[in-house]
Amino acid sequence: MLTFAALKWILTFVGIKTSFSMKAGIVGLPNVGKSTLFNCLSNAKAQSANFPFCTIEPNIGVVNVPDSRLEKLEELVKPERVLPATVEIVDIAGLVKGASKGESLGNKFLANIRETDAILHVIRCFDNDNIVHVDGSINPIRDKETIDMELQFKDLETVEKKLDKVKRAAKTGNKEAQKEEAVLKKIKENLESGISVRALEFSEDDYVAYVKPSQFITDKPVMYVCNVDEASAVTGNAYVEQIREAVKNENAEVLVLAVGTEADINELDDYEERQMFLEDIGLDEPGSSKLIRLAYKLLNQQTYFTAGEKEVRAWTINVGATAPQSAGVIHTDFEKGFIRAEVIAYNDYVAYGSEAKVKEAGKMRVEGKNYIVKDGDVMHFLFNV
Repeated sequence: MLTFAALKWILTFVGIKTSFSMKAGIVGLPNVGKSTLFNCLSNAKAQSANFPFCTIEPNIGVVNVPDSRLEKLEELVKPERVLPATVEIVDIAGLVKGASKGESLGNKFLANIRETDAILHVIRCFDNDNIVHVDGSINPIRDKETIDMELQFKDLETVEKKLDKVKRAAKTGNKEAQKEEAVLKKIKENLESGISVRALEFSEDDYVAYVKPSQFITDKPVMYVCNVDEASAVTGNAYVEQIREAVKNENAEVLVLAVGTEADINELDDYEERQMFLEDIGLDEPGSSKLIRLAYKLLNQQTYFTAGEKEVRAWTINVGATAPQSAGVIHTDFEKGFIRAEVIAYNDYVAYGSEAKVKEAGKMRVEGKNYIVKDGDVMHFLFNV
């Protein structure tokens, strides 16, 4: 039996990459600020310029998730290194009308979106005659509907192909096929009415059996990123209110972000200068940091920590993951040979200041295979390998 401390040394020695990352794709019309936003979020530098279709191949950046809890654990433990949780952000080329029919490399762009786990839909919500708009005027609702329509058309193709197959089985009296046919017909009718799959309600059984396996693009969780001018960075503007009203029934996040201003802030090397810039426009942190945390939430992700002298690390797991599943994120053998987990609540760790003091106070818990890990848990795993 190995303790977590021993295994950390093994992993470091053999160089195993043990974490996983889900992808959020940045989409929108050409020239609305997608690549500028991508550059704000990642260390990569995507090409960004004042003309449509600047991005053709998708750019991928691995972005650290800002988490003040990790900083606090670093302060208490003083490890040799600190590793934050990450999210993959994909900058996908701009879509236009006809993308679902293959216009302007549309099929390629839509295939890139299908490979992501969530959508960050950037919408231009500012006036500036010096920045070209692909449709010649500023109209956030029209822009949103253009993207929605292309994604819905692609999903309509998917559901129609599936219906053709399922109908034949349903006609033979196959009860399972008949249930699936009813679900697919509901999806088809709503897509034809301009309603995305994510806005529909299904029983849990129907969703797991018939909806989720189809990987509909419009079923992916979405965040609408309203790209505004600097003056609207805090309160938004009339364009933002139009978007909020339009998506109120979509179960979607809406974030106001002055992307150009964020880019200017990122150019400053001095931390204090950045903070002064933020304070001047009324923000207490970069909007890009808020976006990353919301994207993490959008992907249904949460964090648990491991903390030792060698390393303090944030591990990404799905909300609702059990202790063995969470151990499996470190290595699959941990899940297979799971025995138990030693768990400290983050607040207890901070309150007592060290693992030893938490143990002395009787605040360390021993949890078994059915334990559902909570966001912020500090954990050790015991297992057989």
